Amino acid sequence: MVKYTYYGHACFLLDDGKYKVLCDPFLTGNPKATITPAEVDCDYILITHAHSDHLGDAPEIAGRTGAELVGIPEVLAVCEDRLPGLKQHPMNLGGSLTLPFGKVRMTLAQHSAGVAGGVACGYVIYMGDLVIYFAGDTALFSDMQLIGHKDTLDYAILPIGDNYTMGLEDAAMAAQLLNVPHVIPVHYNTWPIINQDVRHYKEITEAMTRAEVHIVEPGETKEL
Repeated sequence: MVKYTYYGHACFLLDDGKYKVLCDPFLTGNPKATITPAEVDCDYILITHAHSDHLGDAPEIAGRTGAELVGIPEVLAVCEDRLPGLKQHPMNLGGSLTLPFGKVRMTLAQHSAGVAGGVACGYVIYMGDLVIYFAGDTALFSDMQLIGHKDTLDYAILPIGDNYTMGLEDAAMAAQLLNVPHVIPVHYNTWPIINQDVRHYKEITEAMTRAEVHIVEPGETKEL
């Protein structure tokens, strides 16, 4: 059993009852955040890129909790500059890392990195009996089909906000390419520029794919 708790924007926690994995912990300055950095408990932090609304409070949370950071080397260097001595697992695209809760595989994302020399990424996360794809910030790209072909996905966590990432139609097509049975939308309604009708996204995605779309509000927890 894995529990998914949504903290707003693209920040969420996966908890298998023993290990807690926090993703893109943008909490300070996040108008949708339902928790403060001082309240978060985690063992690992996955960072998709160095934009402030994704890297967020990662160094400070890691420093307080002892959590280990996972990310692109250039992104982790930003964390090290802010708070030296953090535990780190540098990775790069296509690489896999075995951790006590399971495994993570770093995937391509079509987006800017927020730091010179870096690239944006996503993750396929093996945790419990589930395989969960977190796309990070990305445009639609055809190789999403390869991600779904290589890994039999249970859930895809996809951005839908448009302007900076995929919008509704492209995120629906992403679910189709991934051939995933469950989708959780993120990265929308944080600011007016990425406001979206998430229920419309659910309608169009469920009409054109086999996926069921699960709308999880900030502060809510869903058992996956």
